[in-house]
Amino acid sequence: MEDHRATRIDARPAPALRRYVGSYIGFDLRGFPAGVHCGPPGRVLTAVISLSDPLEVATGVDGGAPVARFGSVAGGLMSRSVPIHHDGRQQGVQVSLTPLGARAVYGMPASALADRLVPLDELLGALGDELVDRLRAETTWAARFAALDELLLRAVGRSDGGDSLPRVRPEVAEAWRSLVAARGRVQVAAVAAELGWSRRYLTERFRNEVGLSPKTFARVLRFEHAHELATAHTPLPWAEVATLSGYADQAHLVRDWGEFTGRSPTVWRRGEVLLATG
Repeated sequence: MEDHRATRIDARPAPALRRYVGSYIGFDLRGFPAGVHCGPPGRVLTAVISLSDPLEVATGVDGGAPVARFGSVAGGLMSRSVPIHHDGRQQGVQVSLTPLGARAVYGMPASALADRLVPLDELLGALGDELVDRLRAETTWAARFAALDELLLRAVGRSDGGDSLPRVRPEVAEAWRSLVAARGRVQVAAVAAELGWSRRYLTERFRNEVGLSPKTFARVLRFEHAHELATAHTPLPWAEVATLSGYADQAHLVRDWGEFTGRSPTVWRRGEVLLATG
């Protein structure tokens, strides 16, 4: 029988990348029951490179959604969880990009990837293939993270070399920072007023860049906070999770949890066999 293992290694990217790339996570999970892991929506765009078998990812949160296989996959901001089917084993590297860094690394606005999953090589071309090959060839997490630094810096340098891609509007960047700092617990109208824009104009510009409206992004941020509290090693009661993450009451949390994951909080917690891994 396979030994039970839950390894997670967190690392920060090179300083020159930190405007665009939030974090690296190496993971090696073995000996768990087979199941479906709900990859939650959040503030970042996620790319995952498998170091073992291809990832089996469903296209929707309902149980009958078709499943696609990816050796490496990148996605935009999501308005729902991404169901990942597994046999109790997962080994790979996760890269988190800020929405405002999508232009620098992928050469396109984050909106082009919203609610989408695509093979990493479709975004990075030959550089994506090289990245996957390097990560699989390395034998230590430190070497894998160093390879990520090297290749992502090349991707950023490639994007900086062209003038065809417009820069992110500073007002949109500030709106994103304001919403993230408040974990979604701020009125969109108040953010727009701070910028000197109407709410409608902010919504249009924000969606065009990020892929979600400010209101939806704020809901994702509140859910993200609730998810963090719910996956803590000593999870809180659901009513307390709702209060701390900015929901009016537990019923509102249950409603959002169902929309984002396709299941109630209780059913989700019972079915998440990888919960203890963080």
